Amino acid sequence: MTQIGRSNSGHTFHVPRRPDVELTLGWSAVTNVGRKRAVNEDSFVAQNPVFAVADGMGGHSAGDIASAAVVTRLAEVIETDFIDPDVVEHALVTAAQDIGRVSGKSTLGTGTTVTGAALTLVGSDPYWAVFNIGDSRVYQLRGRLFEQITVDHSVVQELVDAGAISKEQAENHPDSNVITRAIGFNELPAPDFWMIPATEGLRLLLCSDGLTKELTDEDIRSHLVAGRNARDTAHALVDAALVRGGRDNVTVVVIDVLAASGEFDLDQTVPRRGTGRHS
Repeated sequence: MTQIGRSNSGHTFHVPRRPDVELTLGWSAVTNVGRKRAVNEDSFVAQNPVFAVADGMGGHSAGDIASAAVVTRLAEVIETDFIDPDVVEHALVTAAQDIGRVSGKSTLGTGTTVTGAALTLVGSDPYWAVFNIGDSRVYQLRGRLFEQITVDHSVVQELVDAGAISKEQAENHPDSNVITRAIGFNELPAPDFWMIPATEGLRLLLCSDGLTKELTDEDIRSHLVAGRNARDTAHALVDAALVRGGRDNVTVVVIDVLAASGEFDLDQTVPRRGTGRHS
């Protein structure tokens, strides 16, 4: 388990080349080993402009090493309050190389999921570049609208997409832990990206599947709309997962756009599916 960054109740900064636009973010990150696992293989980075959750795989310390490699490389590229998605993707490639050197000739291999949000600029306007590899997730709450942004890279998601099973059936499917994309296992990272406008009132939730294994979407929504700040919301979500059984490591990052002053007109359309770097 590697934790980079800490909670921040109010980080205010200007948008480059837009002195009239000022953003204030608040965020919090919480991780817990859970009630069934001996080792926490989750890692996170929560340091503007990069927020990410990585859920390691490979058993014992191997998964921890893989997830640590990802968040460490992402933290290394942080220089200002905004970052280009290309820089994020390059950091993931470097992390995959690190993992490859560590895993060596292991027959099982070592890898990790990663999901996150990087604050970036589209022209001169602030957006979140949400990215995902694997079955960790990013959700958004905008007003009363709650939805999952990322799409799982998993066998059961493919079955849902094909209409073979329902989303409800997927939760208890015997292949629910089988993912189809990861960082590591001698594969080049292939993240999906979504561009989300960073407007006032937006709340993002990043989480490992230790949360979504225990809580339904409606459970998660009820915590996000409860009116608590990012820190209290993150702790409440992790506590709820533990009460439900805590069968896996659980990691949560909550990010709020607390204020966005100035005039800008952002595209409110959320793509439902990422298709690689150009989505």
